[in-house]
Amino acid sequence: MLNSIITKIARNQFARALKFEEEIAPALPSCSDNKQRLLYIHIPFCEELCPYCSFHRVRFDENLTRKYFRALTKEIKLYREKNFSFAGIYVGGGTPTILIDELAALLQYARSCFPIREISVETNPNHLTPGNISILQNAGVNRLSVGVQTFNDELLKKIGRFEKYGSGNLIAEKLGAIQGCFDTVNADMIFNFPSQTPQTLNDDLDILLKLNMEQITFYPLMVSTITQNLMDKTIGAVNFNREKKFYKLIARRLEQKYDYSSAWCFSRKKSKKTLIDEYVVDYDEYAGLGSGAIGYLQGVCYANTFDINGYISALDQNMLPLMASRRFSLHDQMSYDFLMKLFSTKINVAKLEEKYDGKFLKSLWKEMIACVLAGSFRYFAPHLYLTPQGRYYWVIMMREFFIAVNNFREFCRKQANIN
Repeated sequence: MLNSIITKIARNQFARALKFEEEIAPALPSCSDNKQRLLYIHIPFCEELCPYCSFHRVRFDENLTRKYFRALTKEIKLYREKNFSFAGIYVGGGTPTILIDELAALLQYARSCFPIREISVETNPNHLTPGNISILQNAGVNRLSVGVQTFNDELLKKIGRFEKYGSGNLIAEKLGAIQGCFDTVNADMIFNFPSQTPQTLNDDLDILLKLNMEQITFYPLMVSTITQNLMDKTIGAVNFNREKKFYKLIARRLEQKYDYSSAWCFSRKKSKKTLIDEYVVDYDEYAGLGSGAIGYLQGVCYANTFDINGYISALDQNMLPLMASRRFSLHDQMSYDFLMKLFSTKINVAKLEEKYDGKFLKSLWKEMIACVLAGSFRYFAPHLYLTPQGRYYWVIMMREFFIAVNNFREFCRKQANIN
């Protein structure tokens, strides 16, 4: 019952938060401080379009992709001219490594513009070649996140990945071959697929533990409303009632050898602090570059156009390709920090009190009381720590947050006439 209540409340709150301001031209002010920010770069091109994926992605076209990378360089330049500085880069997609030469040149350009300390890049198993690995290493990549989803061959066939990326055994071999090539190699997994069973999930965990992965991210299946309809037709309806059981199984198997970097990201014990997929945990603010990218800077949440040709055209005219924005109220900013920071399984309350001039606890006391009554966290000064129950509640809330983002993406793609 409580899980359903949390889901409903989170769904309504995030749907409201992602209603961008209408009839107000989006704008990005120049930067006037030295905050540590992250540069998110979106590469929407894919060789295959997976039916469960709600991210902004289109089929790969080499000519268009090369034009797109040139536009990204122009967008980076505009952020530098607005005096923004970035300490980290996260490249997501789509498939960021789809044109590895273009990606390497882009990363080199970004590093020449900003004091970049860390770079994380997403990729797919078929791009784990010795040549690509060498190029990424030379480009300064610290963390490589590989989209695995599952090692089960039948499920890989159902979700359209077997033919392109190979069998589970082949994917495991490729993962094993690149261990140690980067500071962190992460396996991106998904749980709660309609046809998944506790046994197939256990089999996936067996392989991951045998590989001794540096990091494992286990996402609950998150689909937009439109993608859900496609899922129903291909691999079946999602049953959220099974989600908690699967999550508890994952946590029980992994917490012996892994620490929680977030409620669904597990990093091997005694490893140094590592980057994670949810860069919103480590960085208060991030710029979103690329078509369909979403950013959060100076209390403003904004989105770039999802029209790829429109994106390129805007940057050819030396204009930021902004489509929509929303200025968060102070309460919204505090709620956002509360959600995102506690997703790392702990937050420093004293630091948030300092950041918000002593208003943090006074403003969020209702949310705090509700979380205490639900048994979500414990307080050991100066930190709030999520309990095991609280970690799953945060999985629910982050799942709903990303579903709301996915629904927004689908709305924007429809407006841009993208299938």
